[in-house]
Amino acid sequence: MAAIGRKRWAIAEGYIPGKSTGPAPAMTSHEACCILNASSRTAKVRITIFFEDRAPVGPFRFTVAARRTRHLRFNNFNDPEQIPRDTAYSSLIESDEPIVVQHSRLDSRQNANALLSTIAYPVA
Repeated sequence: MAAIGRKRWAIAEGYIPGKSTGPAPAMTSHEACCILNASSRTAKVRITIFFEDRAPVGPFRFTVAARRTRHLRFNNFNDPEQIPRDTAYSSLIESDEPIVVQHSRLDSRQNANALLSTIAYPVA
């Protein structure tokens, strides 16, 4: 199978709600990216987080096995530091192999939950 995707992706809109309604962890408000690695080699992925009022944080480092997918909740990122809740941010996702990135958010602050999902911006 031929590799698909790009090596650099951007998600301009990021926000982890600080409150949740419903049972954890399934209904915990969260921000996530789903990464598809259709190549025949493991992808080494770096994610850098950008803020409006302070220096970027990262890179957060992950691997995505060959011909696999991996869902990463930004809520769970903690090395080099935790991403703050209720704070706007953007992310840059870089990989040594071509990947495809999809972004999603579950906002369960109210009983009427909201789910957002979109493909990230692939940098040429």
